[in-house]
Amino acid sequence: MEHVRKWTSIREQAVIATGTNVYIPQTIYQPFTEADRVRYIEKAGLKEPIIFMTAHPDQWGIPLEDALKAKMEDLLDKYDSMFEDCGPSVSIRLQWPGYRSWTKQIPTMDFKSPKGPITRAKLAKNIANCVKRFIEEKEKERMEMEADRRWRVGNRYIKVEDLILVSLHHISSGSWQPQLRLRTPLSQIQLRRTPHVLPPSA
Repeated sequence: MEHVRKWTSIREQAVIATGTNVYIPQTIYQPFTEADRVRYIEKAGLKEPIIFMTAHPDQWGIPLEDALKAKMEDLLDKYDSMFEDCGPSVSIRLQWPGYRSWTKQIPTMDFKSPKGPITRAKLAKNIANCVKRFIEEKEKERMEMEADRRWRVGNRYIKVEDLILVSLHHISSGSWQPQLRLRTPLSQIQLRRTPHVLPPSA
């Protein structure tokens, strides 16, 4: 399907200046039944992906840590309106490897005066907060039995600070899924799991 092709092509097209070229290997969310797939995907008129481009350096992607702190001076088109004609809220979905599908709703409107659609900058912050909440919740859970432990989340594993938001994809009528890549190499993240052994005292 076209939205699946766009999900894959972003990884090939993305300009990378910082972090790694390793993406979180999410599957794309799919409704359970064929009828729902037709209704919510094929007939839904899915919108184009939203790409988070930055300057200084020029790249596709903003660190989630910066988005959480609203440090978005370098985010291009940060005041552009998002989610026009999308209803009062949308679902942000994560299909993180090793964990059950996770979703959280975010508002599409900013209720400041004057009221209007949220901006690209506000959207980035909302997604960063969703990922932070996901990590906080899943840190307390076991991964699935056959899961690849490299993708475990939590304070000693993959944290918000390790992630870059590249794009956001419309994957069903009311659902959007963020494309995330690693800011920190997996090899460095692995070191957090290894307890530091002190040398024997003389």
